[in-house]
Amino acid sequence: MKKKSLVTALATFTLVAAASLPALADEYGRHPFYLHALSDLRTAAWQVDHRRPEDGQVSRDEMVVLDEIHAAIGDLQHAAWLDGKPVEWREPTDAWLPREGRLHAAIDLLRKVRSDVAREEDDPRSRPFQQRGLAHVDVALNAAQHAIGDVRHHDMRRE
Repeated sequence: MKKKSLVTALATFTLVAAASLPALADEYGRHPFYLHALSDLRTAAWQVDHRRPEDGQVSRDEMVVLDEIHAAIGDLQHAAWLDGKPVEWREPTDAWLPREGRLHAAIDLLRKVRSDVAREEDDPRSRPFQQRGLAHVDVALNAAQHAIGDVRHHDMRRE
C-alpha cells in the first residue's frame, strides 16, 4: 500500500512540476523576456525561410537576415542560460502571422525581440551575450528592410 501511495505522490509531483514549468520560466533570474524573444526569433526565421514560389530568388539580404537571426538565437540562449532560464522551454510566439508579407512579419517580430531584450540586465555575465544578440537583431532588421526595398524595386521594374 505504501508503495502505491508513493508512486501516486511521485506522479502527482511530476505533473505539478511539469505544469508549472511555463510559469517558472519567467521567475528564474531577473530578465523574463529572453524566452519570448527566442520564440519570436524562431518564428521570424521561419517567416524568412519559407518562401512562396512567386517570391522569386532568395536575395543575399535574406540570407543575412537568417544568419543574423541564428546568431542572435545562440547569444540570447546563452544569456538566458546564464540568467537561469530553462532554454529548452519553447514559449509560444507573440502572434501567429500569415505567410503573406513574410518579410514584414519578420520585421515586426524582430522589433518585438529588440524591445524584449533591450531591457536592463542585472547579471554582468549575461550582458555581453545580450548586447551581441541585440547587435545581431539590428543587422537582421536592416537586412530585412533592405530586402523589402529590393523586392519593391524588382516589382517596379517588372511593371
